[in-house]
Amino acid sequence: MKGTGFSEEDGLSKTFKIVTLGCKVNQYESAFIEESLSRAGWQRIADGSTADVLVVNTCIVTHKAAHQSRQAIRKAIRENPGCLVAAIGCYPQVFPEELEFIDGLDLIANNRAKAEIPRLLMELSSHHKKTLALPPFESETPFDPLNIERFPGRTRAYLKIQDGCRSFCTYCIVPYTRGPYRSLEPEKVLEALKRFAEQGYGEVVLTGIHLGKYGVDLAGNMDLKRLLQRVGKEGLPLRLRLSSLEPQELNVNIIEMAASEKWLCPHFHIPLQSGNDQILKRMNRNYTTRDFAEKIETIHAAIPQGAIGVDIMCGFPGEDNTAHANGVSLLRNLPVSYLHVFPFSPRKGTPAWDFKDKVDIHTIKQRASELRSLGQEKRMLFYESCLDPVFDVLVEGPYGKDKTLMTGAGENYLSFVFPGDDRLRGHVVRMRAVRMAGDKVLGEIQKPRSTKNRS
Repeated sequence: MKGTGFSEEDGLSKTFKIVTLGCKVNQYESAFIEESLSRAGWQRIADGSTADVLVVNTCIVTHKAAHQSRQAIRKAIRENPGCLVAAIGCYPQVFPEELEFIDGLDLIANNRAKAEIPRLLMELSSHHKKTLALPPFESETPFDPLNIERFPGRTRAYLKIQDGCRSFCTYCIVPYTRGPYRSLEPEKVLEALKRFAEQGYGEVVLTGIHLGKYGVDLAGNMDLKRLLQRVGKEGLPLRLRLSSLEPQELNVNIIEMAASEKWLCPHFHIPLQSGNDQILKRMNRNYTTRDFAEKIETIHAAIPQGAIGVDIMCGFPGEDNTAHANGVSLLRNLPVSYLHVFPFSPRKGTPAWDFKDKVDIHTIKQRASELRSLGQEKRMLFYESCLDPVFDVLVEGPYGKDKTLMTGAGENYLSFVFPGDDRLRGHVVRMRAVRMAGDKVLGEIQKPRSTKNRS
């Protein structure tokens, strides 16, 4: 594969495993490493087997994620004696000194070095010398394309088209882990989408660290709206789903496109973080609750059965009972489809780490529980509002251990369960939403479509 820096002859039939924590961008980058090593002759092995090399792609977005990353590293070392272990990604980017003295850790490589990780692993397998790859981000750091052709084991593919963040929300460590804004050139986005279409993928998720900033570093006034317009002109046999977009960056043109174009999924995930204007200001979030509410209402008016997911944080320093109640009331009265609830997690190196008026952990847990209950109510109301119409459902796989039932997701992310078998996996089928079935919708296949996705 171009850019990997080694050939199949160099691979020496090594075996490897990759453990990935965190976001869709991390998952994409792990897929790049896996495909690069596989092309070089290495073999990925299943869990439970011992590999020659084990890679942990880390996450530190919360204290819990950082703890899980350390646990995964230590577990890899403990359960794989003689295995070369690599810790890569966000943890080495910000806190490499916390990893350097872990016995048994052979490679520490940050996000800036990810394009070189396949080569570094190859070299490591030859000389077995502990390696640090910690190059800094610079203002002109380019976008690393990390080309891949397949997403093994998945019925939908991810495509990383943007990296970097410079919003510096006061609670967030991500700007320190991912560097400056940078974007994949539109021609390369189209090339990647065509490759996925040729592989039979029926859906691709466009993802990035700050997706709404796509194109700010490119010439020609390129932005996400213009990119989507170019994609639409290609007439590719797949649909696109957008990952998280900030409320002020989701413009009416994109909403109208999702309302009118079959290839763009009517599904938006939008972070609110707080339903109180004073807390939003303290978070360095550059919008108000009124701005947010107007955006949600605009989406719902244009796409009544479109999905609207919302990120909400609870327990940010200074959040009193009134601020929390404001958030609950705002979300209860808006046509949102589901919630992702995040208890505040102080991250060393961010301004909020030093905020004094922290909320006690018991109160945070209570507020999180209330918001999660509200989120479940919203999800059920959304599902019920979608009953009877017909949707295009990407079949994902069996429903638990029942091989007579399958699961899938509609274009609006409606979660279906329906009679079928594994031969349907990866197909996009026309399906009527019949009735509620627990936390899913019971579907009835109408007419299969020809789109096939290789998993």
